[in-house]
Amino acid sequence: MAKINFGGVEEEVVTREEFPLEKAREVLKDETIAILGYGVQGPGQALNLKDNGFNVIVGQRKGSKTWDKAVADGWVPGKTLFELEEACEKGTILQFLLSDAGQIAFWPTLKKYLKPGKTLYFSHGFGITYKDQTGIEPPVDVDVILVAPKGSGTSLRRLFLEGKGLNSSFAVHQDASGKAREKVIALGIGVGSGYLFETNFIKEVTSDLTGERGSLMGAIQGLFAAQYDLLRKKGHSPSEAFNETVEEATESLYPLIAENGMDWMYANCSTTAQRGALDWWKKFRDAVAPVFEDLYDSVKTGNEAKITIESNSKSDYREKLEKELDELRESEMWQAGRKVRELRP
Repeated sequence: MAKINFGGVEEEVVTREEFPLEKAREVLKDETIAILGYGVQGPGQALNLKDNGFNVIVGQRKGSKTWDKAVADGWVPGKTLFELEEACEKGTILQFLLSDAGQIAFWPTLKKYLKPGKTLYFSHGFGITYKDQTGIEPPVDVDVILVAPKGSGTSLRRLFLEGKGLNSSFAVHQDASGKAREKVIALGIGVGSGYLFETNFIKEVTSDLTGERGSLMGAIQGLFAAQYDLLRKKGHSPSEAFNETVEEATESLYPLIAENGMDWMYANCSTTAQRGALDWWKKFRDAVAPVFEDLYDSVKTGNEAKITIESNSKSDYREKLEKELDELRESEMWQAGRKVRELRP
């Protein structure tokens, strides 16, 4: 592992320099990696592993849309694509990539295939951390590991095809074989990670749920909506409100942050913009800090897990979810956004 200084804090990370792809292939040369689920993370991880030269099969329900997607992606029924149970039987490393709700439903079946010596792999700490609610508690004679790419499976695949990588965390929950750490790092390299940083299952799910509800998704939508609504109320047109709220952020400013940091983005804006941003950012930080405290406590106590599990277990969950997404999709702000995107040159 390489020691890197992160803003004055030294941290050990794994890069492709000290753990190259060739070493990862050697570590996993005798393993059959079964990807269980072909939804959000499954396609990206499966295809990247396959393209990197690992022995990969996919398990998915026959006749489902995701089965058809797997076929379209080149997985061959009966050779590299199987029903979930058969993939569990054939795999030595079982990458449990069903949704959190799907994992709860399938767990009673999966645990029958966890024979001594097998490896159970997660990309989210949810099932293990909240075992009192999920019922997911693996036997002690299997390795239990985690590689969590910090982004969607779509981004993982896209960056891989561009010759880049998406950073991932990794963790070892159980090391029955004595080789779990070596295996998890090899898998992290194999799925296309940029670099790997170590965590544990509890920290992964706590930071992940906080981020999704916070600055990655929930808070950013709330911020966009508040500013857009204010500008519209004050008489600004939809085009002006959307461009000043979302379009300039995503198309111009956020890429500068990704390129070289917030100060770099500030430096590429007018002195008037810089002055205003420097004067106001701490006010926003202080305003939302109590909300983030409430959010973190809700995650840490398991309340967010409880809400998720109860919601996802209802028979009409998908229907209600679509209605909530429609509320976003059909709002004036995102209708304006659709038109703005159409007008891009």
